[in-house]
Amino acid sequence: MRKSLWPIARLEFPLRCPACGHLPTRRSFGPLLPVAQVQQRYATNSANAAKYKRADVKSTRKKRKGNTAFRLPNLKLAEQFSLCDAMRYIRAFEVGRTPTTPKYELAIRFRTLKNGPVVRNRLRLPHPVDTSTRICVICPPDSKHSKAAEDAGAVLVGEEQVFSKIKAGQIEFDRCIAHQDSIAALSKAGLGRILGPRGLMPSAKTGTVVKDVGSACRDVAGGSEYRERSGVVRIAVGHLGFGPEMMQRNIRALMENVKRDCALISDRMLKEIHEVVLSSTGAPGFSLTGDYRSVSSPEPEILGG
Repeated sequence: MRKSLWPIARLEFPLRCPACGHLPTRRSFGPLLPVAQVQQRYATNSANAAKYKRADVKSTRKKRKGNTAFRLPNLKLAEQFSLCDAMRYIRAFEVGRTPTTPKYELAIRFRTLKNGPVVRNRLRLPHPVDTSTRICVICPPDSKHSKAAEDAGAVLVGEEQVFSKIKAGQIEFDRCIAHQDSIAALSKAGLGRILGPRGLMPSAKTGTVVKDVGSACRDVAGGSEYRERSGVVRIAVGHLGFGPEMMQRNIRALMENVKRDCALISDRMLKEIHEVVLSSTGAPGFSLTGDYRSVSSPEPEILGG
């Protein structure tokens, strides 16, 4: 005698269809299934069953790997310009503005990994962009170092006087330099939590802990600092009043400095320059070919002033 399929999944049906008044039969709703089969059918198709799937069953779906490097544009499909041509179009976008207000900005895009080391340094361009930097020098007061810092144009010099102003929130400077003899006093004052988030804390890594504060002040006054973020270094390389020759000297000095930084990193990880883009405060970016001028470029004298 065949075993019964009991227990049977019982469904409660209405006596008659509310739309047509038809009396439902078993054939109208298909064969009834055992409870075990009903549960198994819905369990395999549920989203919750995927979480409790057996570990020994290999999934046929491969896990997608994320990109380890930054996405780079294809330069073969991009239109590139010489330096004079890029400056010509940028000046057209900046018509009517004061020559000293807009700035030329250079963006250097790297071929590098996302979790790799970054390029960070500072340099003094042949033609400085910003010479109005306010400098604070932490050094022993009434010493030859304080005298050299004042002669170099520092706006705030000393130790305890500087510490008290910083703790009171009077941070009226853009750069901070410390002499080696004042590092102990600086650490004792505990200014790291105030100057650190603003990027003003002196450290040997950034070159702001020096022996000769006079020359350091002169370098910082016309110096420019750059740092790689998301695979790109952005830095101002000139005013709108700079001519092509001045821009060429600034860009060449910057590129040589960046290439030296990349050479130091390339021993551990690959880092190469992929693209260089010139833009301004109110103009789009123009990818550079590396040439000074092309056949159709205007005369360099027209692009200055």
